[in-house]
Amino acid sequence: MVRKARNTGVAAARRPEVRLPPLGPFGGGGLEPDGDYDGLELAGLDLAGENGAGARFLDCALRDCVLDETSLTGARFIDSVLTGVRGVGTDLAGASLRDVEVVDARMGGVQLHGAVLERVLVRGGKIDYLNLRNARLKDVVFEGCVLSEPDFGAAQLERVEFRDCALRQVDFSGVRMRDVDLRHVAELEVARGMEGLSGAVISTAQLMDLAPAFAAQLGVRVED
Repeated sequence: MVRKARNTGVAAARRPEVRLPPLGPFGGGGLEPDGDYDGLELAGLDLAGENGAGARFLDCALRDCVLDETSLTGARFIDSVLTGVRGVGTDLAGASLRDVEVVDARMGGVQLHGAVLERVLVRGGKIDYLNLRNARLKDVVFEGCVLSEPDFGAAQLERVEFRDCALRQVDFSGVRMRDVDLRHVAELEVARGMEGLSGAVISTAQLMDLAPAFAAQLGVRVED
């Protein structure tokens, strides 16, 4: 059952508190598999097609970088900021993001299936076809962003907030939710997985908007 919105009883997500130290410049060259990047600023770089699988980014800032088809499978981002990154087909499958801010990203077809996100803020920007199948999200906030056709299939969401953002044609099939706050979503379109909303909190207005979909899910016909 989807819980009706209340003023209390919803555990708030813990936001990341990223305090970057003075950063050194990236030394040039491309990314390396299993590379170790500590306290670096990667700014304005074209990393399209680079292979950084298994790399570790600690206290790093990626600013205005191009990530088309960049392989970052199994990579770890810790206490880091990604600002203005853009790209299509970026592969972050199985990656780990902890205490990370993603700001004003413009991306499409991002692969984050099987990834682990903890204390992550995604603010602003637009991400199309985000694949979060089988991912684990804990203390994650999506704020002021547009997610077009995101796939949360079979993911685990705990203390996740969607604030002032658009969720267009979202797939919640098989999702397990706990303390997921959808009350402040500006635009909510559920394409599949209405049953996955169990454990979410919605507003009364959203309940009315979703009523036809709930009825269809239960096999109920509504006639005047």
